[in-house]
Amino acid sequence: MSTENADRGEAHGGEVRGTGESAGRGVTDLGEWARQNAAGGGRRAGHDVADPEELDALRAAFPADRSLPPLGWDAVRAYEREQGIVLPEPYRTMVAEICDGCGDGPPDIDGLIPLAALPADWGCAPSQRDLSEAFPLTEAWVWEDDPRPYEEIEPLIDAVYNYGSVVLGTDGCGMYWQLVVTGPQRGRIWNISDVGAAPFGASFGRATAEVGFAGWVAHWATARRPWFDIVV
Repeated sequence: MSTENADRGEAHGGEVRGTGESAGRGVTDLGEWARQNAAGGGRRAGHDVADPEELDALRAAFPADRSLPPLGWDAVRAYEREQGIVLPEPYRTMVAEICDGCGDGPPDIDGLIPLAALPADWGCAPSQRDLSEAFPLTEAWVWEDDPRPYEEIEPLIDAVYNYGSVVLGTDGCGMYWQLVVTGPQRGRIWNISDVGAAPFGASFGRATAEVGFAGWVAHWATARRPWFDIVV
C-alpha cells in the first residue's frame, strides 16, 4: 500500500528555556515564551515520511476488528487545515489509513481515543486548546515543586495542557498522554499529570522505549511493561 505524504508544517519557534529559579525545568514566564515563539519565524516546510516498518507494527498493535475505522486522508487534511498544523508521522498515516483509536489501549483507561476527542475526565474547556501554538516545554517540569506563586505559573500549566499537542488518552487520576504536534518537541510523547509533565522515551531516562509515537505503542504492545520501567 502506498503511503500518501504532504509537506508538513513544523513550528520551530517557541522553545522555552528556564532562567533563574526555573532553570532546568524548560519553562519561564509566559511573556518570554510568547516573545520567543513570535521570533521563531512560524513554520517551515519539510517532508515527514512514515516508516513502513513502523506502520506494519501499528497495524499489528491495532487490529481492525478491535479498532475504530481510519478517518481517510480527506478528513485528516481537513482537521489539519482547521487546526493550522500537520500531524507528525507515523501517527498521521495511522489515523488516515489504519485506525482512529482503539479501545484496547494504550493508554489504560478507554484506550487510544480518536483524533478529535478528549478524555471524559479532561478538565480544561475545549476552547482553550490551540494546537498551532508551540508546546511550551523542552524538559520535565514538576510544578508541584515550583517555588513560584501558583498564580504566576498557572498560565504556563494551562499552556502545557492545551498548546501544541494531541491528547492520546488517559491513565486516570488526571494523568494524560499527549503527542506534541507543534514546537521543538514535535513528534514526541509527553505524560502530563496534576503535579507536572515529563517526556517519554529512552533518551530522556526512566523508560527503555524509543522516542515517539511508534516507540510508545511498541512499549505497550510488546510486553505491557510499566510506562516508566527504569527506576531513578
